[in-house]
Amino acid sequence: MLIDQKYKYKIRYQSWISRCGLFLLMAVFLNATVAAARQNILQQGIAEEVLRFHVLANSDSEEDQKVKIQVRDAVLEWMEEELTQEEQTGREEAAEFVSENLTQIEEIANAVLEGQGMSYRASAELTQSWFPDRTYGDCTFPAGWYEALRIRLGEAKGQNWWCVLYPALCFSDCLHAVINEEDLIRLEDVLTVEEYESLLQSPGQWKISFRWFTAPF
Repeated sequence: MLIDQKYKYKIRYQSWISRCGLFLLMAVFLNATVAAARQNILQQGIAEEVLRFHVLANSDSEEDQKVKIQVRDAVLEWMEEELTQEEQTGREEAAEFVSENLTQIEEIANAVLEGQGMSYRASAELTQSWFPDRTYGDCTFPAGWYEALRIRLGEAKGQNWWCVLYPALCFSDCLHAVINEEDLIRLEDVLTVEEYESLLQSPGQWKISFRWFTAPF
């Protein structure tokens, strides 16, 4: 009789352990689902407020990578001057400016390619592009789809380069992975408090809890 009673207690204990384990698994799954949904919402919110710049090199050869940077510099120099004159005030205006000047952007890029003796040419478009998450200074831009000015050089099979064209982080520092105080203020001005604070999290925090800048891939 005593043995039967101990057996029953053992079965109940095992059943309780199983239920606790199932509950924990469900809690972890629910937390991960909620975190992923929150991350997705924040990324979409950030994407609606920034415009990115994407240059794809013809190949990974030293020559093609070098001319990619020269094209980048020429286009940014022209755009900085033009956008300053136009006194663009928002992302939509910046995107409209880019859309209306794609031919001019291609001509600038092609002039660089011709000057360097390249046989291939450039094409420019305003499109939706996928970007991986990238950390620069204190900011991490989450992976996702963003509207971007994309310049394809030749076969566009080489390493690519990107920055945030609006707000104007591209013109701050094209070489170093830092974001200065003025850039942070620009980002804070166009994002919600939650979106801005999420940029200051590490990639690990993005994955668990849940505008301008440039850098070579």
